[in-house]
Amino acid sequence: MNVAILRLALAGSRSAVGRLAGIMAGVAIGVCLLLLLWGAADGLAQRDARGAWLRETGGPAYQPPVDGDPHAASVPIPLGPDTMLVARPAEHFRDSVINRVDVAALPDTSARIPGIPAPPKPGEYYASPALQELIQETPADQLADRFGSFAGTIGNEALPGRDSLIVVTGATESEIRSSNGGAGLVSEFTTNPYGDNALAYRTAFLAGGLAVLFPILLLISIVSNLGAAQRRERFATLRLIGATPGTVARISAAEAAVPCLAGALLGIALSALVRPLAAEIPVNGTRVFIDDLATDWTAAAVVAAAVVLSAMLAAGQRTLGAGTGPLGVTRAMPEPMPTPRRALPLLAGFLCLGALAFAAGVPELRSPWWEIPFMVGGFVLIMAGLVIIGPWLTLLVSRAGLRFARSAISVIASSRIAATPSATFRSVAGLVIAVFVVSIFAGGSSALRNVGVPAAVPGVLQPASVRTFIDPAASPDAVDALATQVNGTAGLHATVAYGSGGYGTDESGDQIYIEAAEAVWLGLTEAPDAGTAVLDAGFLNAWNREPVVASASPAILPELTPFAIIVHTDAAPESVDRARTLLVRSRVAAGPPMSPLDDAATGSTRLVAGLSALAYVGMFVAVSISAISLAVATASAMLDRKRILGLMRLMGMPASSLRRIVTREAAVPLLTVLLLAVGLGFLVAWMMVTSLGPAYKMDWPGADYFTALGLSLGIGAAALVSTFGLLRTSTGMSVTRFE
Repeated sequence: MNVAILRLALAGSRSAVGRLAGIMAGVAIGVCLLLLLWGAADGLAQRDARGAWLRETGGPAYQPPVDGDPHAASVPIPLGPDTMLVARPAEHFRDSVINRVDVAALPDTSARIPGIPAPPKPGEYYASPALQELIQETPADQLADRFGSFAGTIGNEALPGRDSLIVVTGATESEIRSSNGGAGLVSEFTTNPYGDNALAYRTAFLAGGLAVLFPILLLISIVSNLGAAQRRERFATLRLIGATPGTVARISAAEAAVPCLAGALLGIALSALVRPLAAEIPVNGTRVFIDDLATDWTAAAVVAAAVVLSAMLAAGQRTLGAGTGPLGVTRAMPEPMPTPRRALPLLAGFLCLGALAFAAGVPELRSPWWEIPFMVGGFVLIMAGLVIIGPWLTLLVSRAGLRFARSAISVIASSRIAATPSATFRSVAGLVIAVFVVSIFAGGSSALRNVGVPAAVPGVLQPASVRTFIDPAASPDAVDALATQVNGTAGLHATVAYGSGGYGTDESGDQIYIEAAEAVWLGLTEAPDAGTAVLDAGFLNAWNREPVVASASPAILPELTPFAIIVHTDAAPESVDRARTLLVRSRVAAGPPMSPLDDAATGSTRLVAGLSALAYVGMFVAVSISAISLAVATASAMLDRKRILGLMRLMGMPASSLRRIVTREAAVPLLTVLLLAVGLGFLVAWMMVTSLGPAYKMDWPGADYFTALGLSLGIGAAALVSTFGLLRTSTGMSVTRFE
């Protein structure tokens, strides 16, 4: 291959240099995002592996009675030189969950906790840097008094992220065994990073990654084809002076390789610069470490090589397929018309999701071995199916529009769409995928509204109340002392509930007794005026939403056993946390204090909340990439049609009419597939929410969805308008001339 000819093909004019710069910039953005996505996938796995030990519950701490008597007490399994007793009581501060781990161990134990040199002694604690900073900034009676004296910080190797709130507290063996906090014996902490939410967690993040990956690949594909018509003109000239089709194809491949390689290298450098900013995005309540997003040189080389090789193969194959000859510039190559067979991938995706929907109601059919491939496969097939079926639907709509056209603008736009449905739809394919992704994210986020903070309802535990059960071994005097201390704290009022037996005993029963005067503090509307009131023990369930009615009882409270203590607060966050601290510090509690406010920060709700936060990040990335793709594709189409549009200007058509033609050519394919993208997006979201469990139900999209949808269309319109300047300059009468 002649080097001079190659140099002429690559940069023969100022416009060619601009085109190459555009390809390089687009590839750089795509490679940067691909590397960040690669790093995020690997970093999330590392983050979950570092936090796996927090899910350790340990083995049994008791062994059944030897004689097999079901009424005999279980026998405690003693601590050994290689074990420790571990409990994980629920701990909350404001609307955040603190991962608390209580441990008791022998002084010379060989068991180790990740991130700290040795188990803390009773009355000491190790905290993550973020929690220790929070402790220092918060009054002690709201947080610090729960843990004891500070012994050191937990190392980063045991923290999921920079904002992780983790504390390891030391306690005596008797304190942990009497706390009823689910104590277990541990010799080695688990390395399973997912726990019970493995299927939902991995599937949701994999689907989200693919949702962002698809627009990136579309962007790279679009920018690598920038200025195809101009290249065909130069290739026809090369053919005229004797170049063979193979030589032209190799030149085309080299032309694509040079800017793509430069863009890939620029994208690698750009990803390193953007990495600290990307690390500020919270994932499931915590920011990841910057190093979690880093990729090694192998990943960078693989991404760069894949992008360059793909661009070279696509460019060479595109040139060979175009059949460019010496007169290739004088005639347009007809575009193959799409057929109904393009609906097959979309139907296949429907079948995959339909199988999942059917299995969701049949628990014995559910298995991650086939659910994950069907979920991811269906997700990919639907995304690809939207892009594949788009040209066929666009063709049908354009033919209908051509039949009812009443103006020259409508005839020109509809005719061009009908002649090139694939090229026309390709310009808006990224935005269609963005709308699909936004719909998925909005549908998943709507599940949060069903598990939010409960409202204050008469007859149930009030949202700002905190309750804890009382250790059967606690003396009534200790309980009275705790109640007195609570009542002496501003904004708090304590109510002691009594039972026929202590908490956790066979005689505890299903009823509790309180002083009738305390009913008003508990929000009970129907209760006796004096004496003793009895009510269902389900009232103490922090998640109960069924109103309970109190009735009069002849029971005498001093003859009963203190069962639970309920602290009514003035709903100020400071008061709620003071109540928690008082109950945690007391030695009468048989379990962690709980509040209805805790439901919004517990269990799978936190998973859904974390995914919804990532949803908006993914939405922003998808929409931004799609807007760039739309602008580049529209500009590329203008350059490819510069001769035709210029002739229209010479014949007297004003630039405003050309703008309306270009706008209609972008609007028709977008609006054609828009409703389909929205519907399929919510279908996929429904499947993802259903996989989290029966407690989560999708709701109608909120105002944020329509705002996001309007923002997507607005950004797309802005990207389209940004190309109007190029339309005027490239079709001016002074530049419309042919050699």
